[in-house]
Amino acid sequence: MPEQLRPIDILLVEDDPGDVLMTREALADNKVHNTLHVVNDGVEAMRFVRRQPPYEDVPRPGLILLDLNLPRRNGQEVLAELKSSDDLRTIPVVILTTSEAEEDVLRSYQLHANAYVTKPVDFEQFVAAVRQIDDFFLTVVKLPHT
Repeated sequence: MPEQLRPIDILLVEDDPGDVLMTREALADNKVHNTLHVVNDGVEAMRFVRRQPPYEDVPRPGLILLDLNLPRRNGQEVLAELKSSDDLRTIPVVILTTSEAEEDVLRSYQLHANAYVTKPVDFEQFVAAVRQIDDFFLTVVKLPHT
């Protein structure tokens, strides 16, 4: 398999079970079967990427899909911590959220998000958006080896 089509580990940080299910569906039918890991709040996201209990044995994600509206620690706080860490800043982070607020878009890019995608409410459009993100990061972008 060409290097750019190797499966990657994706961390989805999402507290809405419906959006988790739709993301799983979108990735399950794609041509490369990436491994999707899911945590449902910002505290757990940071534990996961730092491999703190109970995540000591998890792989380093090759891509993070991050919602902004999260319990315990919001997505922008997680993004700020990721991008301020020498060890974690190279992990691409795509904001995948319902917020269309210009201040959220601007702040996310100021915090060095790699992309900002507003979640479509329609199932088919949501699936198509997730597949486009997946395709882009697998076939177009050169990701660092982890």
